[in-house]
Amino acid sequence: MSRMSDTANDISNAAEQVKGDIAEKAGQIGHNLREMGSQARSAATHKYEELRDSASEYYEHGKDRAREWEHSLEQYVQEKPLQAVLIAAGIGVVLGLLWKRH
Repeated sequence: MSRMSDTANDISNAAEQVKGDIAEKAGQIGHNLREMGSQARSAATHKYEELRDSASEYYEHGKDRAREWEHSLEQYVQEKPLQAVLIAAGIGVVLGLLWKRH
């Protein structure tokens, strides 16, 4: 009977060891998942900041270009007012004809 008791104890000890190993592995997996989540969050934040900065640069560049265009248009109108008025009137007529058709 003592052999059966020893075998049962051995099985119980082995089961406890396996249970402990599984708990340890589960803890490691949980830690790894949290670490991966943190890395993904960090990468996403970094990429968002890059895109935000890039969009801000494009916006500023567009504003600068619009100011340059506005300045050159003002300069053209001051240098050639009659031509500017005739061009504006011509554009108005063309747009009026296009809108009238629709």
